[in-house]
Amino acid sequence: MIWANSFRDGGWGMYPTSLFGFFLIAAAVLLVLRPERRFVALVASLGLLTLGAGVLGTTTGIVNTFRYLVKVPAAEQAQIAALGCAESLNNMVLALMLAVLAALLASIAALRAARVKAAAA
Repeated sequence: MIWANSFRDGGWGMYPTSLFGFFLIAAAVLLVLRPERRFVALVASLGLLTLGAGVLGTTTGIVNTFRYLVKVPAAEQAQIAALGCAESLNNMVLALMLAVLAALLASIAALRAARVKAAAA
């Protein structure tokens, strides 16, 4: 299964991405439950923070892959580089999954807010 080892393979960057993503989803759920303008900035900033952590984890993983690639026999360097980059991209996949889920929740909140506003008018 593709997800069985993704957290381990992604390395240390998965932890801040998960933490910020947890807060992002919690804020998005809060926005759905209480669609108030004051929560929009919180969801947006946590979304950027989650994506930033995913990019940072991915980038540092790729840097480390290429840093240690010289210690691998030349015949295996291309394969190891591809594997290292694939493992590093787990950070970005996690960040994007969380951001997409939060955007879906924010869209639901916007729809609810529009319905409430239309009913009041």
